[in-house]
Amino acid sequence: MAILIVGGSGFLGAELVRQAAVAGYAAAATFATVPGGTAGVPWHRLDLRDPGRIEAVMAEVEPRVVVNATSGGADWAVTAEGPVRLAMAAARYGSRLVHVSSDAVFSGARVHYDESCLPDPLTPYGAAKAAAETGVRLVCPDAVVARTSLIIGDRRSEHVRAVHDLAAGARSGALFTDDIRCPIHVADLAAGLLELALGDLSGVHHLAGADAVSRHELGVLIARRDGLDASRLPSGLRADSALPGALDVRLDSRATQGRLRTRLRGARQFLAIGP
Repeated sequence: MAILIVGGSGFLGAELVRQAAVAGYAAAATFATVPGGTAGVPWHRLDLRDPGRIEAVMAEVEPRVVVNATSGGADWAVTAEGPVRLAMAAARYGSRLVHVSSDAVFSGARVHYDESCLPDPLTPYGAAKAAAETGVRLVCPDAVVARTSLIIGDRRSEHVRAVHDLAAGARSGALFTDDIRCPIHVADLAAGLLELALGDLSGVHHLAGADAVSRHELGVLIARRDGLDASRLPSGLRADSALPGALDVRLDSRATQGRLRTRLRGARQFLAIGP
C-alpha cells in the first residue's frame, strides 16, 4: 500500500515515516527544505502553495492514503489553503486523506472539548487551522480530521528543547502554570494517525494524551526524565502576559480512544519511563 506523508521531514512527519516504513508500507514523503533520513523512502520537495507541484507529486506516488502532517504556523496560504489544495488532489486520485489539526482551533471558553465541539479560535494560527478543517471536510467528506495537542518526544520536540534551554539559562521566559493542555507522545500520535489512515473511520477525531497538565508541570516532568534541575525552570501566569490564545484547552479523546488499538498515554506516564 502506498502512503504519502506530507511534511515528512518534521517532528511528527519523521515518526510517521519511520513507523510506516517499519510496518512495511510503501511510504513516500515530502519536505519543504531538507529531506528526512529514513532509508529506502523516496522524498519529494513540496510547497503546499503550489497546486502544480501537488499534482506532480500525487501523479508520481499515486498514494492510496495521504497523511498531512505539515505545519505552516499562521501563514494562511500554507496552513489554511494548502490542505484544501491537497484535499482537491486527493479527491481527484481517489486517495484517503488524514489531516492533522490542532487544539488551537478552540478558545478555551468551555475548557473541555470533544469531537462534537465547533471551532472558535482566538489566534491567526487557530483560525487557519479551523479554516483548513472546514475546507478539507467539504472537499473530502470521508477524510479524517485529527486534532491533537502538544507533541512530546526527544529534543526534536520544540517543547522539550524549550525546557532544556530554560534549565540551562540559554533562553529567557517562563513556563506558565495556568496554560493547560493534554500533551501526547509523538510515537502514540503517529501510531494513532496511521491506524486511522488505514481504517475506515471518517470525520473529526481527537488524539491527545490522557493527562491535562500545565506548561510548567510538563516542563518539570521533562526535566526529571532528562536529568535536568527542575528548580531552574521559571514559572509564571500566562494571564499576566500579553500573549494571545487560549489558557485552558483539554481535548477529550475518549471517543476516539475507544475506536483505536493504540493507547494514547498521558504525560505523567510517558514522561516517567524515558524518551
